[in-house]
Amino acid sequence: TLLAVTLAATSLVGCGSSGSTETKTDEVKTEAAETTAADTADTTAEATTDNTADSTSSDAVANLIAATTDTVTLTVWASEEDQDLTTTLIENFKAQYPEVTFDITLGAESESTAKDTILTDVEAAADVFAFADDQINELVAAKALQPVAATYTYDVAAENASGAVEAATVDGTLYAYPMTADNGYFMFYDGSVFTEDDVKSLESMLTAAEAAGKKVAMDISNGWYIYSFFQGGGYELTLNADGTNTCTWNAAGAVDVAQAIIDLCATNTLVDMGDEEMATAIAEGTVAACVNGTWRAETAADAWGENYKATKLPTFNVAGTDCQMSSYSGYKLIGVNPYSSNVGWSMLLAEYLTNKDCQVARFEARGLGPANIEAASSEAVQSNPAIAALAEQAAYATPQRVGNNFWTPAETLGQILASGNPDGTDLQTLLDTTVEGITAPIE
Repeated sequence: TLLAVTLAATSLVGCGSSGSTETKTDEVKTEAAETTAADTADTTAEATTDNTADSTSSDAVANLIAATTDTVTLTVWASEEDQDLTTTLIENFKAQYPEVTFDITLGAESESTAKDTILTDVEAAADVFAFADDQINELVAAKALQPVAATYTYDVAAENASGAVEAATVDGTLYAYPMTADNGYFMFYDGSVFTEDDVKSLESMLTAAEAAGKKVAMDISNGWYIYSFFQGGGYELTLNADGTNTCTWNAAGAVDVAQAIIDLCATNTLVDMGDEEMATAIAEGTVAACVNGTWRAETAADAWGENYKATKLPTFNVAGTDCQMSSYSGYKLIGVNPYSSNVGWSMLLAEYLTNKDCQVARFEARGLGPANIEAASSEAVQSNPAIAALAEQAAYATPQRVGNNFWTPAETLGQILASGNPDGTDLQTLLDTTVEGITAPIE
């Protein structure tokens, strides 16, 4: 049935002018995706009638192998930084099934841009791809994700942290495989400059940094990070079902948060700095602390050696009250394209690339925090300063769920506040304008 549907979709796409077939092609693509998901679910149901995990897994994999007569051709997308490791993992995967001939091509695509690339042509996208969890709603809406309808070697939902499973789920359906649980941010610092008491408060950190002739860096001109101030001050930002945002950053008292940011940056010790610039400044020794994520752990560790430390974000003072800085929590996931000509093998490969051993390998190779419960509880992971700090910050973190209209107004706001509001715009007016842009209807 799947083959017939796929051939039908192909023949319709290939006929006629683009103008006359555009609507019909979209209909066929949707039917193909829905049929693929339904067929996979039906096959899985047959393969999982036995409730014994080992029997279920063995039957599902055996059935997949038995149904395979041709070369299994797949395309995988992983980030540029993950190419070497993913190459090794794919070779290990192929070695587990010597009776099957594979032709697997690995391409480079950042998790942060995967959605945009995929949605330009879902059918032409990779069979298996990594992406950031905040993209899942749009990918599901575009029917670009195959539900995790099969259990081959382990139960994905049972073996990963609940937050990661929640991030991979839409309307009660699991659509992706958790790969990491570390896409958040916290505070790195040089222990020779700051004491453990210093890093409890941003104001104390700036005092210590100034005395040492150093800087504290944060990408304030970035909605992902400036969120920490307003959320920490008690002002909300949420995503609505229609893709618009609800935002209270202009509510009563929010101007005090804006003024706090201006005052902190006016010290010239807290500096607004992007990720790459921050990495250079850390290596050169001008920055002794920064708000960043696990991907900068190696940079900080190389620069500060035995003085390399990490902890949760500090408090900051808003009109006389100390407020704990918040953050976004995030996960990296692996998805399967429902238009894959080898959906079953794509699902088994995605499952393999995110299993416990592969998550441990990813931690060992790149320091990325596992979503797998057993992997995350290992002594090696728990003793990692960055991962431990991320876990500490988790109590003050929220999942990133915002509509696209958030980013540009938030970036503009960050730039204005970090530069000291040079035009002297009334802060309430500035926040009203920002919120108007953030909550604007979807065009």
